[in-house]
Amino acid sequence: MQQFQAPGLRLFEMIRLRQVALVARDLDPVVADLAAVFGLKVAYRDPAVATYGLVNAVLPFGGEFIEIVQPVTPDASAARYLERRGGDAGYMLIFQVPDALRHRVRLEEQGIRTIAKLDRPDYTFTHFHPADFNGVLTSIDTQDDGRSWRDRLGPWTPAGPDWQASMAEPGIAGIMGARIQADDPAAVAQRWAGLLESETIPGHPAAIRLDNGTIEFTEASGRAGTGFTALDLAVVDPDLYVGRAESFGIETAECAVTIGGVAMRLHHV
Repeated sequence: MQQFQAPGLRLFEMIRLRQVALVARDLDPVVADLAAVFGLKVAYRDPAVATYGLVNAVLPFGGEFIEIVQPVTPDASAARYLERRGGDAGYMLIFQVPDALRHRVRLEEQGIRTIAKLDRPDYTFTHFHPADFNGVLTSIDTQDDGRSWRDRLGPWTPAGPDWQASMAEPGIAGIMGARIQADDPAAVAQRWAGLLESETIPGHPAAIRLDNGTIEFTEASGRAGTGFTALDLAVVDPDLYVGRAESFGIETAECAVTIGGVAMRLHHV
């Protein structure tokens, strides 16, 4: 399938963090907490994830998506990941680009292993082995011919055919980035900059640029070890959502709430 080549953009401006996945022993309480705090709604439950021994729920967060997956077979890799992380945790980062096939070829030529691929006229993805992305299951995807990759409310097959009918409330703007724990944050940031054709941020050698935000790398700590541990979320009124979380007995910190084992850091827009 011929995919779109976005003109006039630097490479790091051509990759968008479109969806994040959390893994949970029981997805329903995590979905309930996201609904209570942020007013999120389930747009889609994808039957295709049964291939991986999972059930899921995908919730729009502005123009991006938070997915919760739950392993339902004992041999599911997500079940082993839950055990390694010691409970509910960040699991996967999914990036949208104009041409996922080009990235697949480029990364395979570098020896990066793939664990799943899909090539359809409407959707292309490659899931890359987490061991080659410093412990984070990572996917690089293209919707249709790639032209809609930057559309804030553009189509997104993993969220279903009519996800816009389940939009979050107006105070929710979108996902700005993620934080990953690593043994050597600056070195891992350099590695990811190469993997994603990005660059580190001047003055912040342990963070890389995306079209819609950043990926930050921090020192690994505790049993959780390496992996995706936090999200940066853009909202109109952070205090509103922190207050809601407190009223439901959900863990909070200054401008952050913790749901599904992930610290959700709230940024005013």
